[in-house]
Amino acid sequence: MTVKWEKTETNVGVLEVEVAQDRFANALDYAFKKVVKRVNVPGFRKGKVPRKLFEAKFGVEALYQDAVDYLLPIAYSEAVQESGIEPVAAPDVDVVQLEAGKPFIFKATVTVKPEVTLGTYKGLEIQDKQFTVDDKAVEEELESIRKQHAQIDVVEDGEVQTGDIVSIDFSGTVNGEPFEGGEAENYELEIGSGMFIAGFEEQLVGMKPGEERDIDVTFPEDYHVKSLAGQAAKFHVVLHDIKRKNLRELNDEFVQEISEFQTVDEFVADLKKQLEARKEQEHQRYLEDEAVQAAVAGATVEIPNVMIEHEADHMVENFAQQLQMQGIPFDAYIEFTGQTREELRAQFLESAEKSVRTSLVLDAIAKAENLEPTEDDVTAELQKIAESSKLDVAQVRQFLSLRDPGLMSFRSDLKRQKTVAFLVEHSKVV
Repeated sequence: MTVKWEKTETNVGVLEVEVAQDRFANALDYAFKKVVKRVNVPGFRKGKVPRKLFEAKFGVEALYQDAVDYLLPIAYSEAVQESGIEPVAAPDVDVVQLEAGKPFIFKATVTVKPEVTLGTYKGLEIQDKQFTVDDKAVEEELESIRKQHAQIDVVEDGEVQTGDIVSIDFSGTVNGEPFEGGEAENYELEIGSGMFIAGFEEQLVGMKPGEERDIDVTFPEDYHVKSLAGQAAKFHVVLHDIKRKNLRELNDEFVQEISEFQTVDEFVADLKKQLEARKEQEHQRYLEDEAVQAAVAGATVEIPNVMIEHEADHMVENFAQQLQMQGIPFDAYIEFTGQTREELRAQFLESAEKSVRTSLVLDAIAKAENLEPTEDDVTAELQKIAESSKLDVAQVRQFLSLRDPGLMSFRSDLKRQKTVAFLVEHSKVV
């Protein structure tokens, strides 16, 4: 097979491939064995028509499409490997010569991975940022824990207060007309949570069980449902009941019920350690983000639009999966928000461009510094996963291999982590 690669644009080129006559003949043999099974010729059973009779009746050209469908993907893959290019999208193929007894020739217009011109990525200065745990942070975390374990009591005789959980029916109208998603029954809402548009929760304060009230609100100008953005709305609300959180006192008894510790002092000391470990992780992520952003900012790369488009599609699919996990069908979300899939996709384009640019620059740095995960790196990471999931390493490897043959994606993620760690290690934190 003869392969010729010629770049025609910055990230586009033409791959000209000539496949030997005998390989094309073999492809025609394959096509005949496939096609003959479907051919009816009087006097012959299906699949038993002689090749010469078939070609005399239908012409050898009847085998061309199946032969090309079989041979072209194989030849293209071999040509890509031989030429050393890295395609980022499906090629645009033009068949140049297709004739029995002659070589099979085709040209493929291919968009390839762009070249990155790296700037300075070692010795970068990073402005440090403090991630400390003060007494206020500890107090806020303790308060959150108390709320998680609060006793919920029904308020028989009283009024709604901020922090209460209420059960309500509501129905909304805009210009006197009901709108989709504007009504619900027995809806539980925590007052002060900010779950509803501004002004809604505040106007429920003071209501008593069984009371009905009309409240007026205005949807924000950037509201996700375009038809409601900036619109004034009226809601009729019926309050069924009020539940109030009664926080437990932070004492030894409470600590013993919710943890392995015996005293408040022990519990608080451990909590502070956890918060400090969390802050250290935040600090490390901050340094990594700053180092990566600085390296990316110093690099130059012209990204093919197709790479950004593919990444945007990937982001939309991930978003749809997240919605599905929350029990929200993607089509229902699109209908509710009043936007098209294309409009949603357009919102991801800027993030997609940033993601692709970052990946390309990190790949270029990894190549320049010969940063590849070793087998020890792979085993160590698998060990971490095994410990957190309470499995052995072999089980984790087998499970991941089912979704990621050869652990290629897994290794790619490790290479990225190694590259980011390299950037931080070779940065100057000031």
